[in-house]
Amino acid sequence: LRKLFETYGNIRPVRELPGVPTPYSGRGVDLIVVRENVEDLYAGIEHMQTPGVAQCLKLISKKGCEKIVRLGFEVARAEGRKRVACATKSNIMKMTEGMLKRTFEEIAPEYPDIESWHVIIDNAAHQLVKKPEQFDIIITTNMNGDIISDLSSALVGGLGFAPSANLGNEVAIFEAVHGSAPKYAGKNVINPTAVILTSVMMLRFLGEFEAASAIENSVMYTLEEGTYRPRDVVGDAAGAPTTVYTDAIIKNLGKKPSSYQVRDYQAIKLPQVSTAATTVIPKSRHVVGVDLFVESSDSPIDIGKSVEILTADSAVTLKSIANRGTKVYPPTGTITDCTDQFALRLMARNAGTDLSDAQIMDAVQRVAARHKWSHIEKLQEFDGALGFTKAQGED
Repeated sequence: LRKLFETYGNIRPVRELPGVPTPYSGRGVDLIVVRENVEDLYAGIEHMQTPGVAQCLKLISKKGCEKIVRLGFEVARAEGRKRVACATKSNIMKMTEGMLKRTFEEIAPEYPDIESWHVIIDNAAHQLVKKPEQFDIIITTNMNGDIISDLSSALVGGLGFAPSANLGNEVAIFEAVHGSAPKYAGKNVINPTAVILTSVMMLRFLGEFEAASAIENSVMYTLEEGTYRPRDVVGDAAGAPTTVYTDAIIKNLGKKPSSYQVRDYQAIKLPQVSTAATTVIPKSRHVVGVDLFVESSDSPIDIGKSVEILTADSAVTLKSIANRGTKVYPPTGTITDCTDQFALRLMARNAGTDLSDAQIMDAVQRVAARHKWSHIEKLQEFDGALGFTKAQGED
């Protein structure tokens, strides 16, 4: 549903709750993870390149990055928050995760009223455990967001208290983070707080701010009062049945907790980003080579010598061979435990000239005479910058 209706932004708030003791009680945890919701590894594009090697394509678009970054800043403004962090693994995945970082840094100056900074995602996880109160909004990619939003919910009591919204410009879908939990169906034991707070998020999205605040206040009053507490807080034996706890929330409508202040919310201004398929147009582009992935049980040296012979009088020359992202030919003297999938980096023999599709197909046919191939990627330069990464050990 997220993909079909382009609900590109997943909003997952976590806040310290009254009457819900955790190791972080009293720390003032109050943050939102704004997770890109349709791209990244969650596009689910996978292939078995060989019987023993699988690949998953990590797709990050400039358009997708712009939408989630702008949404993150607009959520901050709607809630009166003053700090926005962007969490990526751009130090390793410089093109995919790096695209979100670069887009964030381009857009942040448009929001001078909001402090912004970048943090590496593993450090973000570390800091969430060490000092979660430093965060207001965290913008991140799909996979990273899935992981750290679950981590964040644990800081305030767990998934039973974790609401979420999936926002798009045309459609919005609201769901508790915990999913359906079918094994508990009909047992009247589940903590309904996450679902109820999700409905609060939906009411605010619909502009029903007064109703949303009334329900949120009632939930917090009920938790603070502590007469009926869900099993997440006191365990299975002492936990109030779902219906009893919910009836208490309904009974407490109109009451406010003493230790919890509902935020002053405004409508979220959804970002307006071009719907055109092409949003980045380079001034120049050149096809400088190809990566041809082959399956082989031969040694890197045997493969390298074979490919050099096969392509000797072609438009390409073998620059290097990599296995699992590490250069293995020409030999580097390092220890590499190879699989049966090798990436042949074939570059244009005449530097400065574009490889044509016919020349690329000729190279593929030459290599295929000796080696099984499964995948090919054009190596391109855009505006003079390399559009591809180098293997570990490659010059």
